[in-house]
Amino acid sequence: MKALCWHGKNDIRYDTVPDPKIEHPRDAIVKTTSCAICGSDLHLYDHFIPGMEHGDIMGHEFMGEVVEVGSENKKLKVGDRIVVPFTIICGECDQCKRGNFSVCERTNRRKDLGDKAFGHATAGLFGYSHLTGGYAGGQAEYVRVPFADATHVKVPSTLTDEQVLFLGDIFPTGWQAAVQCDIQPTDTVAIWGAGPVGQFCVRSAVLLGAKQVVMIDNVPERLLMAEAGGAITINFDNESVIERLNELTQGKGPEKCIDAVGLESHATRSIDAVYDRVKQATMMESDRPHVLREMIYVCRPAGVLSIPGVYGGLVDKIPMGALMNKALTVRTGQTHVNRWTDDLLRRIEEGQIDPSFVITHTVGLDQGPEMYQTFRDKLDNCIKVVLKP
Repeated sequence: MKALCWHGKNDIRYDTVPDPKIEHPRDAIVKTTSCAICGSDLHLYDHFIPGMEHGDIMGHEFMGEVVEVGSENKKLKVGDRIVVPFTIICGECDQCKRGNFSVCERTNRRKDLGDKAFGHATAGLFGYSHLTGGYAGGQAEYVRVPFADATHVKVPSTLTDEQVLFLGDIFPTGWQAAVQCDIQPTDTVAIWGAGPVGQFCVRSAVLLGAKQVVMIDNVPERLLMAEAGGAITINFDNESVIERLNELTQGKGPEKCIDAVGLESHATRSIDAVYDRVKQATMMESDRPHVLREMIYVCRPAGVLSIPGVYGGLVDKIPMGALMNKALTVRTGQTHVNRWTDDLLRRIEEGQIDPSFVITHTVGLDQGPEMYQTFRDKLDNCIKVVLKP
C-alpha cells in the first residue's frame, strides 16, 4: 500500500509499505477514506518531538471502512464506517473507566520511553513518536487499529467524511479546551492561535454561551475564519494584545484563556519571543512558551487557563508568582476524545455545527509531502488539509 512516511526533518515521502495485518484479536483493519494533516504533525515534520524513526507512517486524523476484524472484536463488523480517535484506548483500565482516555494505562507499548524522557507517558497515539507507542498512522491507504473495539466512533452514512472526520481530534480538542474553562454567560474567553484547533475553540465557546470570544493571531485569513465563527479578533502584528484585551474587559482581563498554540508560539512584538527562539535553537529549552506567559499576565484573577496546545518538554521563565498569587486554575491534557464524541456527533446531526467549515484544501494522498510545507508555511491561504488515499 501507499503511505506518507517520516524520513527526517522536513522530509515526508509517499512510500510503498507493507499492508497492515491483524496482530491481536481486538484489532481491526480500516481502509482509509479520508485523513488530514494536523498541527501536531508539524511538530514531527520540524522535528521538535523526538522518538521518530525512518519510515514511520504519519497521521492521527483519519476515518474509513472496516475491512477486517479480529476474533475478539465484537463491537465492529466488516463494512462499518468509523472515525478513529487519535488516542488509542483499552476501555478497561482505571483511567479509561474514569473517562480519562488520553492517559489510558495500557495502550502505550513504549510507556517506558515516555516516562524516561519526559515523565508524562500518554496513551498510545497513532502516527506519532515512539514515546507514544510508535503505532503506524492514518495517512495511509489502510491502517491497523489496535484495541479497535474501544478505539472507534461509528458514524452514519447520512453525514459526509468532511462533516465527521474531525471527531477524531480537532473538534473534541477544541471542545474539551472550552469545557475545561467552565464558561459562564458573563465570561470573556480569549483564545491564542487561530489554527484548526483554535477555530473549534471559538465555535465551542460560542455554543457554550460565552459573552464574548476573542481570537489572537496574525494570519489574516485565519482571523477572518474566526470572525465568521463569532469571535472578536486581534492581530498581534498590528496592536497590543494586552491593551486590546483590557479595552474589551474594562481593564479586568478575560476570565478564561485558551492556549491553542503550544510549543511553537510566535510573537513579533515581544522580547520574550526572541528569547525563546534563542533558547530553543541552543537546546536550552525545548518549547516556546510565549503564549503561556502572556495568558498568565493577562488573565483575570481567579480565572482559568486551558491548554490544548501541545507542549513536548521543558520551558523557561514561567511567571509562577503571578500564576499563584492571581489564584489561576490551569487545566491541560491531550484530548479524552471518546468522552465527547457522542455529544458532538449529535450536534453535527442536529445542524448546530458543520465541522467542514475549516477545510481549505483537499488533495490526493500522493500530494501529502508538498502539502506539509504548504500547511506549515500557511501558503495559499491554507488552514486545514484533507487527504484522500
